Amino acid sequence: MTDPASAQLLPSPVPNQIGQLADAGERMIERLRKRAFLPESRKGLSIRFGIAEAARLLDCSTNRIRMAEDDGRLPPPPALENGRRAGYTIEQLLHMREVLGASPVRGSGDPPTIVAVQNFKGGVGKSTVTTHLAHYFAIQGYRVLVVDCDSQATTTTLFGFNPHYTVSREETLYPYLSIDPTRSDLAYAVKPTPWPNVDLIPSNLELFDVEYELAAAGAQGESVLATRFRKLKQGLTELAESYDIVILDPPPALGTISLAVMQAANALLVPMAATTPDFCSTVQFLSMMDQVLGQLEEAGIAVDYRFVRLICSKFDANDPSHAMVRAIMEQSFGPALLPIPILESAEISHAALRMMTVYELEKPIGTARTHKRSRTNLDEALGQLEQLVRSQWSHESVGSKNEPVQAN
Repeated sequence: MTDPASAQLLPSPVPNQIGQLADAGERMIERLRKRAFLPESRKGLSIRFGIAEAARLLDCSTNRIRMAEDDGRLPPPPALENGRRAGYTIEQLLHMREVLGASPVRGSGDPPTIVAVQNFKGGVGKSTVTTHLAHYFAIQGYRVLVVDCDSQATTTTLFGFNPHYTVSREETLYPYLSIDPTRSDLAYAVKPTPWPNVDLIPSNLELFDVEYELAAAGAQGESVLATRFRKLKQGLTELAESYDIVILDPPPALGTISLAVMQAANALLVPMAATTPDFCSTVQFLSMMDQVLGQLEEAGIAVDYRFVRLICSKFDANDPSHAMVRAIMEQSFGPALLPIPILESAEISHAALRMMTVYELEKPIGTARTHKRSRTNLDEALGQLEQLVRSQWSHESVGSKNEPVQAN
């Protein structure tokens, strides 16, 4: 007979326990969403830009903005109760770019950049880099599409969607990539986000079914894998014509979706943290990618990157070990390593807790100094990618303020 006291120590069936943990976690995510996105439990965008910051972003003087408001070309922002001017919304900022001729212009013959943000090592901030990069480009006036190809759907969550409750499998890449596709193009999956010039193709856990289907098809000797690789590239290339930059967030593993994404991209950004394990893992990732891309090319699946860059993420300038590893990165990768790292910042962590990026914060969460330091660093670090994108264009774009980074 089992002792009652010892019976209480017996573990519950593992599958049931895991399911309960998953359900509890999903309920908590929904509670966090409701706290972050009150009153409608939907993510909004409340940031505003003062006239000085607007002038900096448009590369013009504040007088030019005021003159455009005085002559009726631009509507002035409303006055607050204290009589001060309210800042400009992102919609107003985009309109100002159009009126003042300060929008980035990608010519019809210039290729949109389709960049994959990829590293097989978890914890390097891949989704954080993806979302901050999208919001940075949005503020600069570009048309951005983000494609979440990872069934963990972290990027989808950061954009304000709950992948468990509000995203169905039919709204992901699944209907397009499955063995029995029901969609012939990707337009069905594009969703607007709180940012007026950023769209998203979301993901959820059911996207992983594509991995099973394609793996099974490949085991049977079918040519489905090559067909799907080419299909994803074709679909993204067609969709990209409506945007300036497409940012892909693939799974952090060498699976069929990752390979399809890597082949569909025309640029590669590899984030990595400044630790020895991350450096070693990134070297292994690059070695594996070299072998796999070579095999794809042998199979007649073309891979063409206009640029490949690595960026150091989560860099702590006060940690001597981080400085040592970064020096190793510089010696190893040379100019392929972007010179400005993304700093480790409490402001990024605080924003992520609210399912936001630093660019979405109306005011600092920590100290004003910490926020300004983080925002300035992000602008400089992500601006390096903007220069690379612009360097692919055949003409000098409106409002360019920086010399392009070496593109090859």
